[in-house]
Amino acid sequence: MKSAVVVFPGSNRDGDMIAALELISGQRPISIWHAETSLPKLDLIVLPGGFSYGDYLRTGAIAARSPVMRAVADAAAAGVPVLGVCNGFQILCEAGLLPGILMRNARLSFICRDVNLRVETADSAFTRAYRKGEVFATPMAHGEGNYRVDDETLKRLKGEDRVAFRYVDEQGRTTDAANANGSIDSIAGVLSKKRNVLGLMPHPENAVEPAQGGIGGRKLFEGILGKVLA
Repeated sequence: MKSAVVVFPGSNRDGDMIAALELISGQRPISIWHAETSLPKLDLIVLPGGFSYGDYLRTGAIAARSPVMRAVADAAAAGVPVLGVCNGFQILCEAGLLPGILMRNARLSFICRDVNLRVETADSAFTRAYRKGEVFATPMAHGEGNYRVDDETLKRLKGEDRVAFRYVDEQGRTTDAANANGSIDSIAGVLSKKRNVLGLMPHPENAVEPAQGGIGGRKLFEGILGKVLA
């Protein structure tokens, strides 16, 4: 499987993402600079976390207009899996590849801690290694992760089973305390209509081996990289 991590000015989690992909796939991903206008044939494209272009204007707004994003959009339209984590999620929303926007956290503060996620659907390449309803811990680190959509879009996301993850407590319950950034309906990650684009705010790449404090994010990569155990 050939994967690539797109790097923007201000990306700072690309190294972590490359390490996670290499650990699980056994193959080192290629790095794609944001100024590229075309992409090689790929099986997975990842937009990592960071502060692309310093988060000026709105988070992800400038990066969404980088030359490479037209090629990313074309690849997604052709069915190539695309994963956006944290700033990558923000970029995907700004580029129109996912619905909604990411606003300032409800408490207007940067959050850096582990959170619990509940798997809302196993019906995607990204989530197929999990059980629906499974709860796992993974790190969060952002200041603008408050996911918002209008009521009609929220109804559509839920009706089409496109909510991938929700913030929950250790018992798997949605609560105000567990929803650290205030996202609507406790949503932590969503899928595109074709289910080949996933955006989520927490960092599964930092939860793939015990030395990181947990392996809750590992199944996401095992699923998309085809490493699911029979």
